[in-house]
Amino acid sequence: MTDQRPAPAAPAAGLRERKKRRTRDALLRAALLLFVSQGYEKTTVDEITHAVDVSQRTFFRYFANKEEVAFAVQDLVESHFVAALRARPDAEGPLEAMRNAVLASWDTIGEAIAEVVPVDLYMRTYRLIESTPALLAVHLRRSTELEERISLLIAAREGLDVDADPRPRVAVAAFSGVMRVTGRLWGQGEDASVAAIRRMTEAYLDQIGPALASDWR
Repeated sequence: MTDQRPAPAAPAAGLRERKKRRTRDALLRAALLLFVSQGYEKTTVDEITHAVDVSQRTFFRYFANKEEVAFAVQDLVESHFVAALRARPDAEGPLEAMRNAVLASWDTIGEAIAEVVPVDLYMRTYRLIESTPALLAVHLRRSTELEERISLLIAAREGLDVDADPRPRVAVAAFSGVMRVTGRLWGQGEDASVAAIRRMTEAYLDQIGPALASDWR
């Protein structure tokens, strides 16, 4: 006897997920455009939802608040870096692995960002975060949390106990310090491109060794 039961409605489920993704991305793009054009603090949730023609209820279905929207693409960028770091060869030392991972991330992250928002819009948002006190405070807190996550990853790569051996946290602190400096200097410059921040990042990371030398003369 032939089974006449209908097949699972996978296409319908897939269509719903794509619709949800489009709605989320539309809210994200609208919010970031408003943030960079009129300022983060001046932008309201009402303005964001009005731009997409959805309700506040729909907004809060995807985002807890404006802060979460502001850092949504940054979450993607950080996850991309962590994945690149996990993929580095075991033979690379900690600082070498982090350097190569971040440069590889800048080489490939554009495509991932572009699936959500225009790359230029993300770069403008990154500059906004660096220049908005409320967002910068959140950014620094998030950076501290990311540093601990990376420290644990580096310790695992080296077979170390991060609480017994300070080297993973020290190495990550040096790396993160350079990343904060380059982000700030890039944000103050005229070239807002991915290529510009990648060049500056590479140049500054290459100075960690010389800066740690005992004799600078």
